[in-house]
Amino acid sequence: MGELLLKAGVWLAATPTPTPTSGPNEDQVTPGVVGFTVTFLIAVAAVLLVIDMTRRIRRVRYRAEIAEKLDGEQTADGDDEGPSASS
Repeated sequence: MGELLLKAGVWLAATPTPTPTSGPNEDQVTPGVVGFTVTFLIAVAAVLLVIDMTRRIRRVRYRAEIAEKLDGEQTADGDDEGPSASS
């Protein structure tokens, strides 16, 4: 009985030898024109977003600088008016 199980196990474990194939079709493994177009459009969109973000950050920085200058001028004008108003 043990010998029969051993032969059955060897028979079930045996695998047939693989036959060589010609390989996948080139159209199935390359992205083609559609893949290139999609990748190019995503790259262009990313560049445009970076340019827009840089412009917005620069605008916020300039507004902060102008606000600081205006606050500085207002405090300087307020200091000048204080002593002259009391005289």
